[in-house]
Amino acid sequence: MAAQTELNPARCKRKRPRLADNQRVSLARRHINSLRPEPNTLSTSERQPQLDKKPPRTRAPLPGKAVAALCVASFVVGLLLSGRVPVPLLPPGSSPPANNYKASFSSGCENKHAKLGESNPTDIMNEVSRTHHAIQSLDKAVSSLEMELAVERARSSAAVVGTAVSSLGPQKAFVVIGINTAFSSKKRRDSLRDTWVPRGDKLRRLEKEKGIVIRFVIGRSGAAAAGDGPLDRAVDAEDAETKDFLRLDHVEGYHELSSKTRIYFTTAVATWDADFYVKVDDDVHVNLGMLTSRLAKYRTRPRVYVGCMKSGPVLSQKGVKYHEPEYWKFGDEGNKYFRHATGQIYAVSKDLAAYISINQYANLLKYGNRAVRLKLPILHRFANEDVSLGAWLIGLEVEHVDDRSMCCATPPDCEWKKRAGNVCVASFDWSCSGVCKSVDRMKHIHRACGEGQGAVWSVAT
Repeated sequence: MAAQTELNPARCKRKRPRLADNQRVSLARRHINSLRPEPNTLSTSERQPQLDKKPPRTRAPLPGKAVAALCVASFVVGLLLSGRVPVPLLPPGSSPPANNYKASFSSGCENKHAKLGESNPTDIMNEVSRTHHAIQSLDKAVSSLEMELAVERARSSAAVVGTAVSSLGPQKAFVVIGINTAFSSKKRRDSLRDTWVPRGDKLRRLEKEKGIVIRFVIGRSGAAAAGDGPLDRAVDAEDAETKDFLRLDHVEGYHELSSKTRIYFTTAVATWDADFYVKVDDDVHVNLGMLTSRLAKYRTRPRVYVGCMKSGPVLSQKGVKYHEPEYWKFGDEGNKYFRHATGQIYAVSKDLAAYISINQYANLLKYGNRAVRLKLPILHRFANEDVSLGAWLIGLEVEHVDDRSMCCATPPDCEWKKRAGNVCVASFDWSCSGVCKSVDRMKHIHRACGEGQGAVWSVAT
């Protein structure tokens, strides 16, 4: 067919006769029909070459400048739609400044910094502080739950060691203040009742409304095993009148102060469920409001040990006051003790008091279905009571708080600080390890350095 349709233009020009118009149209139609393939007679492979022979429709290529301009325009539109570049709105009739691009770029950077919080350090510090406070609260909650579980186990066996525990369970309190006293110190106790220790109904109200429990802590005499000697009966009569004693299953003695402190914490934890437990001597002046407010600052912190921290010399010479028979455990002669709170007054948080209570004796021994706690002290006692407490806590994860307001000197020192607005928590004389001649001077110190009768009632606990 293709060979038949190919014509020699020169020969056709010489021999072809002139045709009429209708003949030309008819001949053209026949020629076109002869070239048109029959439907479905060509396979896909046969039709594909014909399609490939068709010239592709192409547009004229864009100039390079136009392509670059289009790319830049697309980039700018993308930035505007994403909100990364601010579009300043100008008032009608105003012209944009010459440095409009620089201003927009600077504003964008500032917005970016603002999103990251870099432009406001105060917000960052506030957020860090809130996070830190939340972590501390969580740590405190976990520690409290662990200690409460251990304390309940200890309370269940308290009857074995002779500790009196209320059948109603421990009473809730904010702080328990145990005033260490002796059988011969009735005048000291009265001097405190006349100054900073409330009496009668005021004492009960302080416990109920503010959660502040105050007790004079004393054991029993060695005159009778049952604690019914004349000294014990005198304290019982005094307690019947004042109702401000905490009796311990302990034989009183100067060289037994470490044991007394250990038993005090054990008995206090079994009797009151408090946030803090304080030990103070009966010849120290205390401002209850200041003490409570200071302790409230550490309420969310676990394992807190608060007091006037010191590190005195280890005295190896025999016959001197505060002699340490086990001086060799602290290194060579002339060394100092580890840092610990002075014994006149200090405070520990609930979990530390519970730790002392749980670990005061050796573990329980089981005989069949019966458990017996051995009354063998496992917490080592040094010669000085404050050193012993520091030793019990030195190996734990404890926060030592050195609060110098808990060891102010007596007037004029504490009086000057009060006038300056820095009321002391506690005042005493270092030379006497307490207030010198406290029975005679306690009222004077209270007038000069006291915070006022209503201060403790305004403290939030």
